[in-house]
Order: sequence, then C-alpha cells, then structure tokens
Amino acid sequence: MENTDQPRRQRGQRTDTKLTVSEPTELMTFLVAQLPHKNRNNIKSLLSNKQILVDAKVYTQFNHPLRPGQVVTVAGNRAPETTQYRGLTILYEDSHLIVINKQAGLLSMATNKERDRTAYSILSDYIKKENAKNRLFIIHRLDRETSGVMMFAKSEKVQRLMQESWNATTKERTYVALVEGVLDAEQGTITSYLRESKALIVYSSQNPDNGQLSITNYRVLKATADYTLLELELETGRKNQIRVHMQDIGHPVVGDAKYGATSDPIGRLGLHAEVLAFEHPITGDPMRFNAPVPKSFISAVKERAE
Repeated sequence: MENTDQPRRQRGQRTDTKLTVSEPTELMTFLVAQLPHKNRNNIKSLLSNKQILVDAKVYTQFNHPLRPGQVVTVAGNRAPETTQYRGLTILYEDSHLIVINKQAGLLSMATNKERDRTAYSILSDYIKKENAKNRLFIIHRLDRETSGVMMFAKSEKVQRLMQESWNATTKERTYVALVEGVLDAEQGTITSYLRESKALIVYSSQNPDNGQLSITNYRVLKATADYTLLELELETGRKNQIRVHMQDIGHPVVGDAKYGATSDPIGRLGLHAEVLAFEHPITGDPMRFNAPVPKSFISAVKERAE
C-alpha cells in the first residue's frame, strides 16, 4: 500500500542515488566503477552540471580525493544555476570559503575614498542572512575594472592560512589580457622589482633594492594588427603587476590609461582573472575555478571581414 505521508515526486523529477565510499580513491574512478551504465562523458556531464555531491557538498573536480565512509550522491536533477547578484556570481561556497566571478566595475572592498557597493559588502550581507554573527575576510583583491575569479574566507583562521601559504598552496593563477599592438615573441617572461608610490602608482625597476620581485609569464593566444590576446601566468602576485609589466614591454592593457594605454576598444580594462587553482586550506583538497573569458575580449581579436 502506498504511504500517503511520503511527499510525492513531481513529474519530471528523478531520484538521487547515494553511494558509500569503501576505500581511498578519486571521484572519477569511483563513479566509473559505481555507475557501469554510464561512460566517462556521461559522468563528466554530471560533474559539470553539479549533480555530484560528496557529503552533501557539490564537487566538479574529477580528481577530488575520496575517503572511506564518505557518501557520494548522484543527484537526479541538475543543480540550480550559481547564485547571482548584481556585479558577481558565487561559483563555490563551503563553511570556510566563498569563490566568486567578479564583474568589471565592482570594487573588491571599500577604500577610504570610496564606500560604494563592493563584492565584500554584497557577500557580507549574504552570509549574515544565515547568521547575523557570520563574518567575511578578504584573501586577495582584484582591481575594480578587472573581472574574474576571486576568493574570500569565512574566518580569520582560513584567511591567515591562505595568505601565509599563498605561494605554496596556489597552484595556478591565470589571467587573460587584451593588450595594444603585436608582440615580437609568442611567449616570454617579464621580471622586475615593483614598488608603489604615495600617489598609488606602481613603478617597475631592475634594481633589487627598489621593490619586490615580480614575475609574469605570457603566451600569445591570438593577435590582429591592432591588439593581442594574451594568457598570463603569475609567479608572484603584486599589486598592478600585469598592468605594469605590459607597460614595461610596450604593450599596455587596453583601457589602462594609468599605465600607458591610448585605446579603449571594449569600454573597460582588458584584464580578466580566468583560473584560480589552490589547495583547500582546511581539507587539503585540490580546488580549481574558471571564469569564462569575456566575449568582448575575443571579439576584439577577430579578423574583420574584407
């Protein structure tokens, strides 16, 4: 007999499948073994659609390590879209971290001069809805006109752990920049020493006594006669590092009048934080987040029709 106390499943909904981990393994390996009716592409789709949860938290990394006793849930339906606010989208959240995709034009946090709506204030309000005592701590910043992946901590402990071990635990920090002109080399490395003046302008020098060591690796993705789209990997994370280094080699970031640009083809600074990969400060799990390159960057390097 049907139990009428149980909630009925709505038409079109599928039930969830719960699987218990019995031995140490990686998420993809576990799912392939447990879901023999699905191939690897099916499983990749489940991961990208956020239908795989480990102990009730969504994971999209195929190589996420599993421990015995953990429960993997295969959700029957796609997860709702990432939480979106004006100026930012929440890509990931757990009890320790929030990772966002920040839009250009939004301050990371308030300054003495500007107290506008910021990424910090939006997220602070968001977590206080759950508990008024919740607090938010900034781990790193993006310039107001830079878009892309950015991360906040939910405790001073996590903030400190991330900041103190930033170079060791950050595995990948990739930016995409639209710059003026065409570079001579397809790839290269820019090294200099950066210091900030009282006027908040960052200066570059080859003198080790005149600033902090700063290293930027670049690779050309596409170029036209006027502009080049670059992929940049940071070995150090200094303020305005990419912007100053692009000025150093004579190819400033578009829209960056502060550091030598004379053109503004996309109506904003041509800098985007595309990838941030790091070790989780509490669990040690590998984390990787990607914010798609803005379409305006790609359009600027499309060959014009004759």
